[in-house]
Amino acid sequence: MRITTDLGTIRNILTVSLVLLAGGWYTVATAQLFEVASGSISFDSQAPLERIRASSDQLKGLINPDTRQFAFSIEMNTFEGFNNPLQQVHFNENYMESRLYPESTFTGKIIEEIDLSVPGDHEVRVKGWLTIHGVKRERILRGTIRRLPGDVIEIACQFSVPLMEHDIRIPKVVQQKIAQSIAVEVQGQLVPRIQ
Repeated sequence: MRITTDLGTIRNILTVSLVLLAGGWYTVATAQLFEVASGSISFDSQAPLERIRASSDQLKGLINPDTRQFAFSIEMNTFEGFNNPLQQVHFNENYMESRLYPESTFTGKIIEEIDLSVPGDHEVRVKGWLTIHGVKRERILRGTIRRLPGDVIEIACQFSVPLMEHDIRIPKVVQQKIAQSIAVEVQGQLVPRIQ
């Protein structure tokens, strides 16, 4: 995983988010937080005339197993792939406007009361705020959390993002090349955060 110079800033933002979600310093200070050691987000646009796929391995995030709260983020300009370099430019400049809205986030809580210290797979629903292109929407998503030996947590989630819900406008001239709803897949491996 590539580490950027902004990792400290991202950690601070995520920690502050968890503090606000947990309702105070005491809960976060005494809890063992799990931090993304490696993670990726990929998207797939299947339109009538073209399929566009891209991914980023720069997922950042924290989970508090005690409170079941989480915060994840991805910098939009870290997505790679696409069918050609021009598509990547259009993605960042015209559609995501990555200079104005540099990251997307998802913060919230696992709905089910599960014990993340128990090994095995946990099918869960998560409820939170998904912010893309500066537009925040409340979402309930389904996913899997797997507790592995050695204090490792794996996460996996698939969902769709309707572009209009996040004010992402597609010009008529390319509407047959870009899907109106984008399939997204998130995977990550988290380990205890070093305090």
